[in-house]
Amino acid sequence: MSSKKILGIDPGTGICGFGVVNFTTHKQPRMITAGVIATPAHTPLADRLLDIFDSLNQIIDETHPDEVSIEKLFFNQNITTGISVAEARGVVILVARQHNLPIYEYTPLQIKQTLTGYGKADKKQMQESVRQYLNMRDIVKPDDAADALAAAITHALMTRAQYDLK
Repeated sequence: MSSKKILGIDPGTGICGFGVVNFTTHKQPRMITAGVIATPAHTPLADRLLDIFDSLNQIIDETHPDEVSIEKLFFNQNITTGISVAEARGVVILVARQHNLPIYEYTPLQIKQTLTGYGKADKKQMQESVRQYLNMRDIVKPDDAADALAAAITHALMTRAQYDLK
């Protein structure tokens, strides 16, 4: 029986969501862990990025994922926020590459459409879709952790024929 673990990441400098899901052929996918790497608001950016780097290394060392699925950057109106998120994404990509993990990226629209069938799904709809897909009793909080799990699930669903996943 084959299985794979996917680490999903919802990048951010202040809050970086993560979630690891184990996908096993013909079995219910199972969440291994999910949470956020939160960095204090008034900490210098270099220190926040180092915290993300160290925390993500620890998560990978503890969970041993096979692949990493990262939400792609989406610029809305605040370019300053977008730049810091891009820097956090860079750290995530660096850590994944240092661990020789394949990296896959999906837009927020792709993730929402894959999980809910609706590209403009809101946070509550996404949390509920993650809860249902993973057959959990409660929704995952905070929403950054649910978004990270959604990125992992999206990758599994996009590649399911290759892995014979449900």
